[in-house]
Amino acid sequence: MKARQARVLLTGATGGIGREAASVLLDAGASVMVAARTAQGAATLAGELRARHGRSADQVPWAAADLRESAAVERLAREAAGWGCNVLVQAAGAPAFGPLQAQEPDAMAAVLQANLLAPMVLTHALLPHLRRQQRAQLLYVGSVLGAIGLPGYSVYAASKFGLRGFAEAMRRELAGSRVHVQYLGPRSTQTGFNSAAVQAYNEATGTAMDSAATVAAALLRMLEDESPERFLGFPERLAVRLNGLAPLALDGSFRLHSRTLAALPTLLQGRTEP
Repeated sequence: MKARQARVLLTGATGGIGREAASVLLDAGASVMVAARTAQGAATLAGELRARHGRSADQVPWAAADLRESAAVERLAREAAGWGCNVLVQAAGAPAFGPLQAQEPDAMAAVLQANLLAPMVLTHALLPHLRRQQRAQLLYVGSVLGAIGLPGYSVYAASKFGLRGFAEAMRRELAGSRVHVQYLGPRSTQTGFNSAAVQAYNEATGTAMDSAATVAAALLRMLEDESPERFLGFPERLAVRLNGLAPLALDGSFRLHSRTLAALPTLLQGRTEP
């Protein structure tokens, strides 16, 4: 679908990737409904985008919805359907990093709720409307960690593996319909999503990071070329392929990551949150 034909509901719009994605989509001619957890955040962003891109309120509406609440998800789906949404880009998510023993069960549940269950529930709510469109797309912003389990990311990877599996199943379930399903897997990205611990871990392990603008540009390309799945960065793309073919063969490749995870308290001495 060409961007100028797209009326995009974008969740997580006030996040680092979300903001960049909204601007890139608008520059390409799309209309974008920006959705965020708070009305103030969503309304402020919509106002900024309208002014910057010379768009009307219909071309950049906003919606507030806490995706952890089923009633809010249903309301958001109704608003998006009434506006004529034909693309759903799910970019909302929650971070989780550190050894499993350092994670609290309630926090683990919240990450799974935000990264996996909420996108599933919103898809369920909006899908009947999308099926009635001439052409529609479901685009899930996941992570390369939806295909590679990395030390320190057990909870986050579980949520993104689940999201990727959901996208894959939906792609096959909706094959032959008017709804096209896609999964975008960025590698580590330079946003406020990253804590000081993540920054130290990435530096110690030599993990490259992309800008949010790089991810947003890839998202636009996916929208228009309709590729079913794309991972960003090298060697991450290669690792995804190898991990899919022979996951046990890669286990030794992440010993440095395991050692770094254990050494994080020392690495963090003197650091402050970004």
